[in-house]
Amino acid sequence: MGWMADETGLGKTQANYVPLTPLSWLQRAAVIYRDHPAVVYGSHRKSYGEYHARVSRLASALKGLGVAPGDVVATILPNIPAQAEAHFGVPACGAVLNTINTRVEPETIAYILDHGGAKVVLCDPQFLPSLATALELMEGPAPQIIEVADDQAGVHAHGHYMEYEALLDSGDPTFEWIMPQDEWESIALNYTSGTTGRPKGVVYHHRGAYLNAMGQVISWRMVLHPRYLTIVPLFHCNGWCHTWLMPAMGGTVVCCRDITAKAIYDAIADEGVTHFGGAPIVLNTLVHAAEADRRSFDHVVEVFTAGAPPAPATLAAIEPMGFNITQVYGLTEVYGPATECTWKSDWDPLQGDDRAAIKARQGVAMPAYEHVTVVDENMQQIPMDGTTQGEIVFRGNGVMKGYLKNPDATEEAFKGGYFHSGDIAVQHPDSYVQIADRAKDIIISGGENISSVEVEGVLMAHPDVLLCAVVAKPDEKWGEVPCAFVELKDGHQAEEAGLIAFARERLAGFKTPKKVVFQELPKTSTGKIQKFELRSIAKTL
Repeated sequence: MGWMADETGLGKTQANYVPLTPLSWLQRAAVIYRDHPAVVYGSHRKSYGEYHARVSRLASALKGLGVAPGDVVATILPNIPAQAEAHFGVPACGAVLNTINTRVEPETIAYILDHGGAKVVLCDPQFLPSLATALELMEGPAPQIIEVADDQAGVHAHGHYMEYEALLDSGDPTFEWIMPQDEWESIALNYTSGTTGRPKGVVYHHRGAYLNAMGQVISWRMVLHPRYLTIVPLFHCNGWCHTWLMPAMGGTVVCCRDITAKAIYDAIADEGVTHFGGAPIVLNTLVHAAEADRRSFDHVVEVFTAGAPPAPATLAAIEPMGFNITQVYGLTEVYGPATECTWKSDWDPLQGDDRAAIKARQGVAMPAYEHVTVVDENMQQIPMDGTTQGEIVFRGNGVMKGYLKNPDATEEAFKGGYFHSGDIAVQHPDSYVQIADRAKDIIISGGENISSVEVEGVLMAHPDVLLCAVVAKPDEKWGEVPCAFVELKDGHQAEEAGLIAFARERLAGFKTPKKVVFQELPKTSTGKIQKFELRSIAKTL
């Protein structure tokens, strides 16, 4: 028997064990970084001392409205200070934060409010009409509405409901936060933007939020006092946990309501932004910005990009402009980013397409994940040869608790002891994962699998193409063939035959698009292209 076999008196006590929660970081920051800027948005500039007091008032006021621990509080807000405050204030009264996508239609809002059972909703005046319609469609009791005006953006309160600042005035800045007794307690409820059927309610716990955020500090090479620009919507996986992470670093959250090239360049130049996350469409916007919207800056901005691999042409253009791009990958079910394309020094000499080919990988597990790999249908590890395909699976502390009120879907998602992503990928010999496609985006033409991502990468290199998406078009002979939807750069022109010829020079014949449609591409609030809409158009062509 080992000498450590007798552990009498070595149990958990108040002195040596505290449940992990991101709330602790703001409590610490309120003391250490009391006068350091915490949240800025135009003329709204709050120090950590003021941020903590406002969050405490919010928690106290919600309790005053009858919100009890375990209740749900929803928000329908853009990336404004109140949305950041809700990330701490709602859990600080013991409640669970449900940030609702500002772009979903009233039917979905009604479903989410009914399913999650929100007691209170904080809503921006711009989205009140959708919420009002949703309340009429609800089956259960309607939540209390708090109107969050945004006078900076000229979005004024309608005056029908209690206003956010009045709510805060009713709260106590010295309110004692209700901290979790168990780190497995729920901190947030996020609804996946299901392209089929009802969205599922993904439940996060305090431990996962804490560890995912901590892991990203390492992945993002963060040092003290980063300045983070909110481009990823805070309703999307809680802004990838970045709002929770900032107080740990004494960082500053720079709020951005409307995502334009001018707003981003201004924030970098005027507010010294050092970090932001965003879809490749955001990078594209910066590359193709009008000269009048650009600003010069003399530091490197670290960017996490996700949602789709950035096209080689986009990467080649943006990196020399002062942005270091790291591809990350994840899903709502894993708190946002869960893998990263960790850069190796032996790749430093790579240029152009060779460099972009590495940067397009989704990479390896972030520190909060025990194991991320690719398996076959029998849950066996696939060969790491860069060609064999399988499904990406996750295991670790950054995986959701499960789907709210849906044990069957939870059991299905966790079968075999891993979370199943539904994403199809290859693994390279160095273990780096690279997505081939969402299972539903693979085009099977005459029995051959075609990756829409590969075809898109080729078309995005065309000098006239701003954006493109490739989907399956039904075909009598081949079953389905690639169909490209293309958005051209302003002032540029191109023809279908020319683009098809361009692709044929670079792709196998069966991978070349058989049809090109020129139109604006439908996008989600996070800038992801809505392929399901394009698939339905392709069926009618």
